[in-house]
Amino acid sequence: MRKLISTGSPFEARIGYSRAVVADGWVFVAGTTGYDYAAMVMPKGVEDQCSNALQTIEKALKEAGASLDDVVRVRYIVPDPKEWPACWPITSEAFAKARPAATMISAALQEPEMKIEIEVTARVPSA
Repeated sequence: MRKLISTGSPFEARIGYSRAVVADGWVFVAGTTGYDYAAMVMPKGVEDQCSNALQTIEKALKEAGASLDDVVRVRYIVPDPKEWPACWPITSEAFAKARPAATMISAALQEPEMKIEIEVTARVPSA
């Protein structure tokens, strides 16, 4: 069984992707940036963007029947690696229980105001 999850972001329809895909008990959450989707604004600071991205991911996981505690893999993409340490307190709190395998990659993102993108893979507990 395959389930597609959307946040309603205009980017999902425009680009052609789902926020998350659930397949065979696995949840694959697309790279998620720090937009505040309620206001459709991007905060200036990397910390706020990191928090927003994790909140969006958490909502998608919940809809899939999982949580941040079920994440087994996380990828962080940051354009400026010097900003990455500012996110550590946020990510260590979010993944305190899961302690997933993690990678940080430094690369340009789609828009210059984007300071972090986060992608996760989780396993639904009942799978």
